[in-house]
Amino acid sequence: MGLLSVLFGILILLVLIIKKLNPMLALLIASIVTGLLLGMPAAKVMISITNGIGSTLGSMVMVLALGAMIGKLAEDSGAAKKIVYVLIRIFGFKNIQWAVLLTGILVGIPLFYNAGFVVLIPLVFTIASAAKLPKLYVGIPMAAALSVTHGFLPPHPGPVALAGIFHADLGKVLIYGFTLSVPIAILAGIVLPRIIIKLPQKNGIELSAFNFDGEQALPSAFKSFVIALSPIFLIAAGTVGSLLFASGPLHTLFIVLSDPTLALLTSLLITLLIQKLSIQQAMESCVEGVKGIAMILMIIAAGGAFKQILVDSAIGEQVKALAASIHANPLFLGWLIAAVLRVTLGSATVAALTASGMVIPFIAGGASPELMVLAIGSGSLMFSHVNDTGFWMFKEYFNLSLKETFKTWTLMETIVSLLGLAGVMLLSAVV
Repeated sequence: MGLLSVLFGILILLVLIIKKLNPMLALLIASIVTGLLLGMPAAKVMISITNGIGSTLGSMVMVLALGAMIGKLAEDSGAAKKIVYVLIRIFGFKNIQWAVLLTGILVGIPLFYNAGFVVLIPLVFTIASAAKLPKLYVGIPMAAALSVTHGFLPPHPGPVALAGIFHADLGKVLIYGFTLSVPIAILAGIVLPRIIIKLPQKNGIELSAFNFDGEQALPSAFKSFVIALSPIFLIAAGTVGSLLFASGPLHTLFIVLSDPTLALLTSLLITLLIQKLSIQQAMESCVEGVKGIAMILMIIAAGGAFKQILVDSAIGEQVKALAASIHANPLFLGWLIAAVLRVTLGSATVAALTASGMVIPFIAGGASPELMVLAIGSGSLMFSHVNDTGFWMFKEYFNLSLKETFKTWTLMETIVSLLGLAGVMLLSAVV
């Protein structure tokens, strides 16, 4: 009966989202209804919702806010565009897909998916025109890179939220996530378009055909890469250092360095010092960056409320018992639940947060919290279709039919999800 109540709550969530209700409101309503259906007293339902919101946001709100500030500064200062120019010169148009792929990963680290897409899409179109290549041939590497950073790499909302819920080491999530992201991005972003897109006979690709006007006003290459990569470097360096030095002052130093809030605050201060914007302009960019993720934060908060309802009602134990009866691998089950919710609900973030409450008992049972973050992140990217805003964004920007969007965008997202699952299972066997 308990699982049926949860399914009914998810059905309500689906109906509300289909009716275009804001996901935050939909999640809150579904949380209350699900809690009552599970037999929780009304007062306890509201206490669980309050606790879920507080515990979820408390561990990540500053990480997401600081990450949004750095991302907006990278955009407004021109650092993101400079990275594109540098990589085009390094790779040349002959290997333009690799340049775009690497750009998408680097730019996607500090920028959230929608922001990264909007920033890079004009450059993708310009590159495709200058190189006389199909737009999709250049665009799919960009989309694949942004997808893997969105699903696997902090400081994006999904991985950060899941790491907080599962009490996972964010540094390890980052390292494992990079291990998955690079090969998956290559297969989905480089190999796939070469298979499905037919190139013209003659490309006439010349570096001189690309317009580098205005590059002098952009930050230097060194500053641009520092802005984009400093958060990742600090978190990764702190995590690796703490593993190398198991005790003593250096261990303490690296533990502090790997703290995501401190690492992002340090990176923000470095960015403020080296970028060309005035302090007033930089602060305005920071404010706009935080405004841009305000609704994402509210959705994560409401997702935390739904998660807490599932935890406090002990429904997760029923899921755990069911998994044990069918001998399902906890990581695979986490991926499967997130994938089903993704296909049903559309939003990757909502799917991941909804799944988290069901699989928390697996963490207590010994499943790696870091790998569970990546398993659910992979599942949350599965088979994007008409109920996903990313589907429509890709369709409209590239002027595709529904059939063409399914054959490109949906296929690419599905490949990323399945390869992510395979990578997680492989990592679970070796770490």
